[in-house]
Amino acid sequence: MSRIDESKDFVPVRIAVMTVSDTRTPDDDKSGTTLVDRLEVAGHKLADRMILCDERAEIAAQLRIWCANPEIDVILTTGGTGLTGRDVTVEAHRDVYEKEIEAFGTVFTIVSMNKIGTSAVQSRATGGVSNGTYLFALPGSPGACKDAWDEILSLQLDYRHRPCNFVEIFPRLDEHKRRK
Repeated sequence: MSRIDESKDFVPVRIAVMTVSDTRTPDDDKSGTTLVDRLEVAGHKLADRMILCDERAEIAAQLRIWCANPEIDVILTTGGTGLTGRDVTVEAHRDVYEKEIEAFGTVFTIVSMNKIGTSAVQSRATGGVSNGTYLFALPGSPGACKDAWDEILSLQLDYRHRPCNFVEIFPRLDEHKRRK
């Protein structure tokens, strides 16, 4: 079972948060605020935050900019993971991924099933890696953001989490680019 090894030091991670919405503003972005509040309480650093409209090319372009920024370790997006025509965040993420973390969507679905039952089938939450940066696309509801952070990301983004975590493999995410 997973646990926190208190003998290890906590390592803060630099996280950018993007809300994908045609209607949200900084004043009513509850999901983005939920993520920012939780990451800061955990001891991580907010590296950047923005709201973008549901436009696949614009989302992917901003994800690439953030992935190229050495001051950003993780990108969390909220919104645009559903089934409607304007829900294009998952496609934008996949345009950027070098590798998809397929189990993230599976584990998120399991967590969601415990909260909202079969309605969890409507989420397309996803995770991946690009240019040494982790990316996670979360649904646009504050509850889904809480569930993803509290039950998955807060643990995997904690260097002390055992038996393994995302932070400890940061140095190896782009090792293929350093090979000769």
